[in-house]
Amino acid sequence: MGIRKITILGILTAVALTIFMIESALPALAPIPGIKLGLANIVTLFILLRFKVMDACLALFVRIILASVFAGQMVSLLYSICGGVLSLVVMALVNRLLNKKFIFLTSVFGGIAHNTGQILASYFVLGMRGIFVYAPFLIISGVVTGMFTGLICFYADRYIPRFEL
Repeated sequence: MGIRKITILGILTAVALTIFMIESALPALAPIPGIKLGLANIVTLFILLRFKVMDACLALFVRIILASVFAGQMVSLLYSICGGVLSLVVMALVNRLLNKKFIFLTSVFGGIAHNTGQILASYFVLGMRGIFVYAPFLIISGVVTGMFTGLICFYADRYIPRFEL
């Protein structure tokens, strides 16, 4: 990996971390735990479009670990990793199937997968089947927030010049 690519990925990861920290300071969107816009996912999706899957994976892991440390929420590390990894895997597959077109659909599937990963992590940590009551609400929020972040990523990809690597 070249120095230029490492630098660009580092900057994009810092942008994602900054977006995450700002979003975590905002009030909750809904009274249901786990519902938020997930704006840092815009950067993960952008990296997935412009770089390789492993680059997006590296940026995602660095962001999740640093966000957990900076936000002082090490308990949420497991939930973030489960949701983030499942989301990235699903987005990478959908992105490949759609030939990097219809990025908003890729983002919608990623949003649903992220929420599914967090519900599954909650189930295995807490051992409560009642956690699945949240599933319909989190799936709907995954669709809505996925469309929003996908649309932003679409325009970012359209208007941010390509990087020379």
